[in-house]
Amino acid sequence: MNKIAILVGARPNFMKAAPIIQALRSRRFPLRPFLIHSGQHYDWEMSQVFFSELGLPKPDRHLGVGSGSQAEQTARVMKALEPILQEIKPALMMVVGDVNSTMAGALTAVKLQIPVAHVEAGLRSFNREMPEELNRVVTDAVSDLFFTTEKSANENLRNEGVPKNRIHFTGNVMIDSLLRLIGPARRLAQPRKMGLAPRGYALATLHRPSNVDTVSGLKGIVESLSEISGSLPVVFPVHPRTRKNLEGFGLWKKSAKKSGLLLTEPLGYLQFISLMDQARMVLTDSGGVQEETTVLGVPCLTLRDETERPVTVEVGTNILIGSDPKRIVREARKILKGGGKKGRIPPLWDGKAAIRIVTIVNRWLEGREPKTSK
Repeated sequence: MNKIAILVGARPNFMKAAPIIQALRSRRFPLRPFLIHSGQHYDWEMSQVFFSELGLPKPDRHLGVGSGSQAEQTARVMKALEPILQEIKPALMMVVGDVNSTMAGALTAVKLQIPVAHVEAGLRSFNREMPEELNRVVTDAVSDLFFTTEKSANENLRNEGVPKNRIHFTGNVMIDSLLRLIGPARRLAQPRKMGLAPRGYALATLHRPSNVDTVSGLKGIVESLSEISGSLPVVFPVHPRTRKNLEGFGLWKKSAKKSGLLLTEPLGYLQFISLMDQARMVLTDSGGVQEETTVLGVPCLTLRDETERPVTVEVGTNILIGSDPKRIVREARKILKGGGKKGRIPPLWDGKAAIRIVTIVNRWLEGREPKTSK
């Protein structure tokens, strides 16, 4: 039985890896997942809620690399991962998304002559100041199999010289998790537990360095959220990085005093999508949230100037508005007046991406898919 090593490192990875692991464990294929948790953002105790909600098994190995600079995290993952891969000798290394662990896992495997499959390959913001963009580019440069979520990713990979027969448009595994768990999330009724009416609140997330690492940038965005909260409550689960900066910049106490701005600890997956599902609008700088709001039909204002997920703008409910506080408030008011963007679900975002991926991996390992370009 072929062993497939799967590396996860941060919250977005969990949602993407879960359906793939479930497909691998379905006994439909002679493949066995070997789950490795780098611990890039969360230790086991902190991430356990996501594993439980998503039905992920306890990791076969936990690297415990913790936080640190970009270089420190990447180096720690590679150093801890190498002996494990040498020991288990997987037939394939599978990495998902675009965090530091993704790139580190791909580099470690390829140096050991282990084939690499990248799930969510080919996405490009074309902004090299984003750490995630560099992770995506480097990971794709060393991968053997490429699984894409939208057609723009196929085009990006072809433009970078990847042979067409190694690129597979399979859909979006993050949406597999969303569609599987939206029922339990709705039954959880998180908005009601917080005293919020359906469509009677906004939901905000914020964590990008470009938005939270300067006093002026973070202050401007938080002030815009405070102004919006005068018209309807704004639920703001605060990312650890964002909270650290709010406190360090002297903005936390003032923000916490705003009656309509509801600052919370980071939420579990079911809690978060329960809130997202019933929100009047979502304000975010997250890539995954752009995708989830598109599928749920919730207007999304993305506080960035570009996105690596253009299908959410072209087809979905997403609008790129940048981080200018005046525009943030202006666009939010448009939604409050009934001007929220209507969208539709992109092709193959149907909850079956993981099965497509595992089917292709099995055929590729059995030699029924060509491993090199003709």
